[in-house]
Amino acid sequence: MTFDLIVIGSGPGGYVAAIRAAQLGMKTAVVEREALGGICLNWGCIPTKALLKSGQVFQYLQHAENYGIKVGKPKADLPAMVKRSRDVAESMSKGIQFLFKKNKITHIRGTGKLLPGKQVEVTDEKGQKTTYSAAHIIIATGARAKALPNLPIDGKKVIGYRQALVLDKIPKRLVVVGAGAIGVEFAYFYNAIGSEVTIVEFMEQGLVPREDADISKELGRHFKKAGIKVLGNTSVESADTKTKNIKVKVKNRKSGKEEVLECDLVLSAAGIRPNTEDIGLETLGIKTDRGFITVDEYYRTNVPGIYAIGDVIPTAALAHVASAEGITCVEAIAGLKPEPVDYNNIPACTYCQPEVASVGYTEKAAKEAGYEIKVGKFPFSASGKAKAAGAPEGFVKLIFDSKYGELLGAHMLGANVTEMIAEIVAARKLETTGHEIIKSIHPHPTMSEAIMEAAAAAYDEVIHL
Repeated sequence: MTFDLIVIGSGPGGYVAAIRAAQLGMKTAVVEREALGGICLNWGCIPTKALLKSGQVFQYLQHAENYGIKVGKPKADLPAMVKRSRDVAESMSKGIQFLFKKNKITHIRGTGKLLPGKQVEVTDEKGQKTTYSAAHIIIATGARAKALPNLPIDGKKVIGYRQALVLDKIPKRLVVVGAGAIGVEFAYFYNAIGSEVTIVEFMEQGLVPREDADISKELGRHFKKAGIKVLGNTSVESADTKTKNIKVKVKNRKSGKEEVLECDLVLSAAGIRPNTEDIGLETLGIKTDRGFITVDEYYRTNVPGIYAIGDVIPTAALAHVASAEGITCVEAIAGLKPEPVDYNNIPACTYCQPEVASVGYTEKAAKEAGYEIKVGKFPFSASGKAKAAGAPEGFVKLIFDSKYGELLGAHMLGANVTEMIAEIVAARKLETTGHEIIKSIHPHPTMSEAIMEAAAAAYDEVIHL
């Protein structure tokens, strides 16, 4: 019942931390009450991407004649799409089980709660409590959908992302509240398979409000063309769910104009809140700020031997961030002196069509930080590979520091850009300059050539524009 490390939560932060700890020779246990892999693997990243792929294939079939292929009229089978999505998630969860067995990690089933003296009390599904102890304990309990005051989630007419993953029928009219990655991805999917979709976003920029303004504008044009209505700078005032048709009252924050949106279903995608309640933080006196656990650069809380990673701390709520934090935390525990996570070089990806990917400074943020900048932009409409693939939408935008040539940021919209962004992350890590990117020969024909061309455009050397 005693371990070197106990991790509470098995999401992409928790299970990765546990595996790395086991690799470093620690006797490790993970407390998890649901399926291994956490929200990301079971109810987030993976099953969502499976659904999105189904939506993309459905769109391909609808436009098959554009590729010289004649097929009958396709029909979207949502239950079958959901089943495929769940099957993918289940197979991935089984993969985590294999990795736990391979690395001799103990899976303790139940709900964990911190006790004094570096102990964790675990309550199983029958209500039986067992206490375990460890030299080190990592809190990786993740987060859940945040309900807006004017839009309580009832799981039937107003749903969160978990319910959106397992609907049994396509809603005729869907209102999505929140235009971040979750909202945009589900809006794309349900629009692709036949729903009439309206997105309501509180922030003025509208779609993907944390992205570069040029990305938001261009994605907005594509969504409008697809028939998705976007209401930016708009608040939700109320939602009447008592009648068959839900009536959502919204208000434009600039003009004050109100309107009522009638729909069959509302998806609340207005962010997340950390799972930090009822896990013993108060008992141990662990410091928090607005619900998030306070940690240092190696994820140590103010209580010795207790750490926190992932969505329970105030860093970007992304799976790859949680994984990086978990590895850094464990390596620090092991005395390896790892380099702290560079939060200004974290890629962000949104998997609608066209995809969105970015890293580093936006153009606005770079200027506000005092940089004199050079900006290069290359449209996929000038890319031979993109045209051949039937995906000429979008562009690559690179931002450089004029003085030293430092690559400050990259912003991409288009097919497969979520795969391309890793090149930029590596380039920024290696402090690559614009001229070095220009002189790095990219294969032809590929979508990635647009990165080289965008860099060339920033220095007035672009060839294909």
